[in-house]
Amino acid sequence: MKTMNLFFAAIFSLLFFSATAQEKAKKSETIQIKTSAVCGMCKHTIETALYNVKGVKSAKLDVPSKVVTVEYKPSSITPGQLRTAITLVGYDADEMLADAKAYEKLHGCCKKGAH
Repeated sequence: MKTMNLFFAAIFSLLFFSATAQEKAKKSETIQIKTSAVCGMCKHTIETALYNVKGVKSAKLDVPSKVVTVEYKPSSITPGQLRTAITLVGYDADEMLADAKAYEKLHGCCKKGAH
């Protein structure tokens, strides 16, 4: 009986620690950021830039609304850093303005007022 109790205690401990580790690994947050994107090329540029940032799990830009939805690990990156990543490729991100040099390098169709 004592052996059986130890066995069940060991199994319970393994299951508990495994579930806790999986929960920590899955912890992520989602943020929506308004951009100055205007076309499919903008979508590709912004999503690629975000996917290259450590801690980003997914990034999807809806061009008509100009909103990018980003799932990320808050232990690896902050919302401010996500916005900065967008500005560094030439686009506005919420209240942060695009980096001027990066904006100048954008294709003509990707600039504000082009559509």
